Amino acid sequence: MPTPTSSPTADRLKPLGFGATTGAVHLNLPPAALVDHALRRGEGELTDTGALMCDTGQFTGRSPKDRFIVRDAGTESSVWWGDINIPFAPEKFDQLHQKMVAYLADKEVFVRDAYAGAHPSYQLRLRVVNELAWHNLFCYNLFLRPEAGADTAWLPNFSIICAPGFLADPAVDGTRQANFAVINFTKKMILIGGTAYAGEMKKGIFGVLNYLLPHAHATLPMHCSANVGPQGDTAIFFGLSGTGKTTLSADPNRGLIGDDEHGWTPGGEVFNFEGGCYAKVIDLSREKEPEIWNAIRYGAIVENTRFVLGTHTVDYANKSVTENTRTAYPIDFIANAVEPGVAGAPQNIFFLTADAFGVLPPISKLDKSHAMYLFMSGYTAKVAGTEMGITEPQTTFSACFGAVFLPLHPTKYAEMLGQKMDENPDVNVWLINTGWTGGAYGTGHRMKLGYTRAMITAALTGQLDTVKFNPHPVFGVMVPGAVPGVPSEILDPRRTWADKDAYDRTANALADKFVANFEKYADFAKEEILAGAPRAAVTV
Repeated sequence: MPTPTSSPTADRLKPLGFGATTGAVHLNLPPAALVDHALRRGEGELTDTGALMCDTGQFTGRSPKDRFIVRDAGTESSVWWGDINIPFAPEKFDQLHQKMVAYLADKEVFVRDAYAGAHPSYQLRLRVVNELAWHNLFCYNLFLRPEAGADTAWLPNFSIICAPGFLADPAVDGTRQANFAVINFTKKMILIGGTAYAGEMKKGIFGVLNYLLPHAHATLPMHCSANVGPQGDTAIFFGLSGTGKTTLSADPNRGLIGDDEHGWTPGGEVFNFEGGCYAKVIDLSREKEPEIWNAIRYGAIVENTRFVLGTHTVDYANKSVTENTRTAYPIDFIANAVEPGVAGAPQNIFFLTADAFGVLPPISKLDKSHAMYLFMSGYTAKVAGTEMGITEPQTTFSACFGAVFLPLHPTKYAEMLGQKMDENPDVNVWLINTGWTGGAYGTGHRMKLGYTRAMITAALTGQLDTVKFNPHPVFGVMVPGAVPGVPSEILDPRRTWADKDAYDRTANALADKFVANFEKYADFAKEEILAGAPRAAVTV
């Protein structure tokens, strides 16, 4: 039997509850070494661009029903408990922790010290223990990397222990299934087991920041992409999957601050939480998204993809494993990335929605009440074919465009957004419909990307500052009468429908869905937020 060893590297594990270990402990290995280890251990293969292709096994996405938060004196009255934040007993966490430590004690592990938060005043020091080499490479890519030679022998502010091979016993450990992700805010630790989906680590830390930043730093955490123009004007883009968040923020004329997670400080700065990008690659092409295409090279990871038969070329159209195929790469693989990822307060905020009912205007301006209400609603619509059983458009509401990552009640984040708007009176908030026009899905057609880009450019460059706006009769948002480069007839969605009565009925029906969704928040929402609700339509 191997002899237990102690070394400066192994000592990094002691604050995480590890005793002496008998397996090799690799600390802060560079990407090339991690790629070599992953290949040696049979964890993946190299593609013809040099990227490492890996599979995540049974779980090809997060498992939200198996994500828990420890309920103790520190979280009892602050966490928004329910189907999203599922309580977990402290003693069960301790038991699970001890079992995971024992499981890893004789195994080769990969340890990484990193940061979350590009702004030095809001950084979270991280220590991650991985069973898999490619997971440690994922953490190198997605979290912020200390400068070469920096001393990271500090106590972490938060740690992650991730062991996909460790399976919980639900009857004994208090989990729902063998897989789990448990956050303990008191012990500052996340335990992840039974799943190899790397995104659980990234989103686990996002959940931590969504709790800590509003509490301790009066900083608004945001599930959004962000970029900055040549004149220093910042823009942020909120949107659920399929709305164009990554595509529309990737602008060769603007610097990319980040593609997914940011904070907005009391001092007015926007900063990236991450050091990389985790982008979907289903149907990826060089023509549609050249920045992502060119970033998939040596050091990058592709998940759950497949090769073109007989080659090592990735077939991005292949959905045989999942539609949620992804790539993970450091942000400096994007040519126009801003490092460090910090910029000034946003001048423009975009809420992106793919409205498959064809009701919402392609661009509209929001006042404070509408902004807070629509932020809390987090609306988009799924269309037929995106999931089994969906044969017609279905509404999707996700509070603050990321409900599954919110430990606090959504009203907390919405009120913070309203406060930011008060503190930055020149900020413009826009609702952008990247979905359907001329009718609902099946009758109308998808808004042309070129028109959407023209509308966003017009908003960013101030071309809409002198345009006349008119209120939408149902949703109350302000619709511009003209946008350079965009046909005026598509700006009013009702005008694009051949059957105007059908439009009115559909608009009313969607408004009713908004109101019904908001009922679960109404008792906690202030009147200023409720004032942004849609009204019963008046036929015009």
